[in-house]
Amino acid sequence: MYTYKILLHMEPEGGFTVTVPALPGCITYGENLTEAIQMAKEAIELYIEVLQEDDEIVVDDSNTLEYSLNLETV
Repeated sequence: MYTYKILLHMEPEGGFTVTVPALPGCITYGENLTEAIQMAKEAIELYIEVLQEDDEIVVDDSNTLEYSLNLETV
């Protein structure tokens, strides 16, 4: 089992672009949140499949902590 953080970027024309920081170049799109998350799962599965076929190391975010900072500038 692998753990991945995904970033969902709301697009001005609608929908969401999804990136997976732990997997460079793993990017997809969905017209709504549900579709974007499903597309991310599929993209990650395919990415992992290619890594395994090429005997590459499969990295994930299981040991990564995430914290969001809100900064107010003056």
